[in-house]
Amino acid sequence: MKAVLISGGLAMVVALLGTPLFIRFLVRKQYGQFIRQDGPTAHFTKRGTPTMGGVVIIGATLLGWAGALLATGTVPSASAVLVLFLMTGLGVVGFLDDFIKISRQRSLGLKARWKIVGQGVVGVLFAVAALQFPNETFRTPASTRISFIRDTNLDLAFAGAAVGVVLFVIWANFLITAWSNAVNLTDGLDGLATGVSLIVFGAYVLVGVWQFNQSCQFLASVGPRCYETRDPLALAVVASAITGACFGFLWWNASPARIFMGDTGSLALGGALAGLSIVSRTEILAAIIGGLFVLVVLSDIIQIGFFKMTGKRVFKMAPLHHHFELSGWGEVTIVIRFWIIAGLFVALGVGIFYAEWVAG
Repeated sequence: MKAVLISGGLAMVVALLGTPLFIRFLVRKQYGQFIRQDGPTAHFTKRGTPTMGGVVIIGATLLGWAGALLATGTVPSASAVLVLFLMTGLGVVGFLDDFIKISRQRSLGLKARWKIVGQGVVGVLFAVAALQFPNETFRTPASTRISFIRDTNLDLAFAGAAVGVVLFVIWANFLITAWSNAVNLTDGLDGLATGVSLIVFGAYVLVGVWQFNQSCQFLASVGPRCYETRDPLALAVVASAITGACFGFLWWNASPARIFMGDTGSLALGGALAGLSIVSRTEILAAIIGGLFVLVVLSDIIQIGFFKMTGKRVFKMAPLHHHFELSGWGEVTIVIRFWIIAGLFVALGVGIFYAEWVAG
């Protein structure tokens, strides 16, 4: 439990103190944000604001996690390393995307096919490795069973182990792509994606700690209420580090933002959320806990689908936060209200998680 507190606190301090240093570096290099011309006109004033702040979030997370392990003399777990690999790997893809945008002063970064290839390589490596590394009780970080609050009876290996691995890789990559794009779409207003991520990963700290206290590896007497998660406390430490990093970064990313996380941060945070949901066996529950991200994606899908079918738009602009912006809502008002909605989704998700345990 001490590691959870240390990782979160250290990551927050690193992000809080490291972000202004990174801002100065970006300003010297003139690495500023390119603003899309078809977006809200109020965003034109943000042109040139330093971006790629996700580098700080990733760095603070890794330092917070490593510092907690050193302080407590804990050996790194397979589950934690896999989630951090996924987070960092997608962050590298996002960094390349951001760097191309900045260097060429355009809204298009990596070509779509190369972005997909990059995400795919990282995602496949994560998925295959997640089915390896059994511990002394033969539990691997992930399983081929689809999970809600814990593994369900829907097993992707219904036609054999080889088929199960292939289907799991496809399923895991769907989740990774969905969550990374969801956070990326949400990152459209100052502090919005950072604040929502802080709330969502904070919930996963609670989930990890609770799973550890009710782990099947330590409390066999709990019976069907125990959790099969391989390294629940290690995942809580990772989630705490990400929460702390977002907390420190938000100080500088809140309106008026002095730095943006960019695709470096949004893809990394989306990947981390996907990874946590897979190895904590809460794949479907994550869609409730991260319900605000889901709403933003749905607004984009509805807008595109309805326009292709009818030639008309449901929203003034998608994603959803831009619709309210064009409706006259202030940016800070939208962000705070979306944070509140995100908090309600998290409360619902954690409530369902606890209610399932109580019901046995």
